[in-house]
Parts: sequence; C-alpha cells; structure tokens
Amino acid sequence: MPSKLTRLLAPFVILGAFSVCAMAQSDAPFRLIVTHLEPPLVPNSVMDLAETLGYFDQEGVNVELVRVQQTPSALAALQAGEGEMANIGVDALLQAIAAGATDLRAVTSPNKALPFLIAAKDEITSVEDLAGARFGVGRIGSLDYSLSSLVLDSMGANIDQSQIVALGQPNVRAQALAAGQIDATTMSIGTWLSLPDTTGLHVLVDQEAYFTAAPLVNKVNAVPGNVLAERPDDVAAVIRALIRISRDVAADPQVWVEGMAGALPNVDAAVLDALVASFATSWSVNGGMSADELAYTADWLFGTEDFSTATPLALEDWVSFVPADAALATLGTVEDMDPADR
Repeated sequence: MPSKLTRLLAPFVILGAFSVCAMAQSDAPFRLIVTHLEPPLVPNSVMDLAETLGYFDQEGVNVELVRVQQTPSALAALQAGEGEMANIGVDALLQAIAAGATDLRAVTSPNKALPFLIAAKDEITSVEDLAGARFGVGRIGSLDYSLSSLVLDSMGANIDQSQIVALGQPNVRAQALAAGQIDATTMSIGTWLSLPDTTGLHVLVDQEAYFTAAPLVNKVNAVPGNVLAERPDDVAAVIRALIRISRDVAADPQVWVEGMAGALPNVDAAVLDALVASFATSWSVNGGMSADELAYTADWLFGTEDFSTATPLALEDWVSFVPADAALATLGTVEDMDPADR
C-alpha cells in the first residue's frame, strides 16, 4: 500500500512527468554556482541531479553549474556577475548584505539542514573530552565552526577549549581525522560513510542530536536584484525544478540512489541506501523557505561574534518569497513536510 507521503506527492510527480509547468523566459544560460566539485552525498545533490536527470530542461531553463570551493568563492563569483544564483551559507549572505550588497536575496534552499555529525577518536568518549583536543574546522568562523560551537555549547562543552585546526573542506578534515592528525571534526554523514576505514574512530554526536541542538537553515540559494528583476521566470523555473526533484526523491528514494550511482560510481550502493534513508525528512519539497526557520537562523547568527558589529536585518531585507511562491502557485504545496509558512 502506498505510504502517506507517496499518496501526497503522486499528483506532483505526474505533473512533473508531463512537464505542464510554465516554461522559463530565456534561452540564455542560467549559471548556478555551487560549492562542491562533484555531487555531494547530501540532499544538496538535487542541484546536480536536476541537471543530469533533465529537470531543468523540462522547465525550459538552460542551467549551467559553476563549481567553486566554499561559500566565500561562490559569493565572490555571484557578486562579480559570474553566475545568476549561488548556493551559499546564510551567514555569508547576511554578512554581505550588512556590508553593503543590499540587493542580494535568498529565494530557495534545496537543503536546509546539512546532516552534520561530530566524529572523534575512540579515546574521546564525551564532548567534555574535547577540551584540549585538536578539533578540525573549515576555518575560524566557518559554518561548521559556528554550528558545532552552538551544538557543543548546548551539551555543556566549549569548542574554544579545543585546539582549533583550520583545514578547509570536510573531506580534507575527515582524512586528517583518519590519519590521526586531528582528534575530532564535524562532517556530513555522507563523508563519514565514505571513509574507507573508521578503525579507531566513532560518531561522538550523531546527526539527529546535532540538529536537535542546532535547528538552523544552513545554506540558501541567493540571487542579485538585477536577476530577480530581469529573469524572474527563470528563477521560478529553477526553483520549480528543484522542488519537483525533491518531491520525486521523497516519494521514491531510488530516484536519488540511481542518480547518485550514475554520478559517483565508486560509492558503494549500501552507502547510498543508508544515506537516502537518513534523509527521509530532509527534502525541500516546498522550496525550503520557512519564514519561522529563516528568522530563527538570522536571530541566532546576529547574536554571534562574527556579527557583533552588524545591525540585525529584517527578514524582507535578505529573503524574497516571491519566486518560491510563484513556483508553488503552479505545483501546489505538500503538507506535513518542509513548512511553507509565510
């Protein structure tokens, strides 16, 4: 018997299959800047799969993925006009707007909550043991640093009591942990499962505990004001494609498993099956734009040290619901998953 979610999504899967959504307005390339060099083992991969599986084409929008490393490079590329949309950290977007880039707006989030966990050497059996230990981060103030600080603080620990080691990308930090160069680090569950050998290592804080402690929207897709003004139909078409693939994967996880197997043939099928099961409630089936969650995220960020001199922004100063609402006007809203509160 079909699950409740499958029954809810069936009309939208059919709608996408027949491509009856309105077409985008331009044949010009729509460059989507992403902060990974290959499809990541997290729900953000829907951006890659929407390209390879034809979802963007079905919406009539000519999307080109521009790959860079980390949010600062993506934001710089977006501001330099090297793309029309960029998947970036909320913290970086707010900092850019506070620094004067007042036309930037978050319009969707294909992956609101990255499935982070904290992995550590077996000798570290509690978060208290992280005091004095070597803790790998992307950089001081990076998203993983800030979120892990919040998580550990809620558990009675302090990340700044560790020896902070800036190492960059999660796969580099994971390799450093496996090699014994650091004692603990934050990574996605996908990165953890992809490690060839975890002997001597364990999950200190699992992904459920991590996000219970830090229920924040981590990344959004942002666009400049001129793109919103000049290519609104293209922006809505991109969002429709991302919503449609998110709904298809939520209804049938094998869509993701098979798509990722084609993109990353060296990843074990059992790993993909384990990952997609852990992502069951993570898909942005309504565009990932809960006003309550976005406001909570901004309130927390403006209370951190990185924003100590910044004036808090109202939600309308960094978010535009117009493109997502245009997409949902065509696709409808799925209840009981990914709130579309406004």
